[in-house]
Amino acid sequence: MDGTLERLYSVVLSRKTDPQEGSYTCYLFDKGLDKILKKVGEECAETVIAAKNGVPSDTVGEISDLIYHLMVMMAEQGIPLEDVLAELDRRARKIGNLKQMKQVDKES
Repeated sequence: MDGTLERLYSVVLSRKTDPQEGSYTCYLFDKGLDKILKKVGEECAETVIAAKNGVPSDTVGEISDLIYHLMVMMAEQGIPLEDVLAELDRRARKIGNLKQMKQVDKES
């Protein structure tokens, strides 16, 4: 990984601790968790729609928006990026149990 996520999260955290006038990130922190969660939900829906529409560049843009808003949510909740990356790494190393995955699909 080239450190892009780490750099972005660092900027998000810096906006939380050192607000800058005119910053959209600071606006989100100022409005609070409900606004942040609303944006996460909107971006999630927009990502699904873009993927369904089948235009890769649109989907990439929406995924980027979603990741950014998730990072703002993480910062608001005090969740370190390292925790998420460690969990993803743990999952990447795991050899899944297909039977268990099928059960999860049925329950969701």
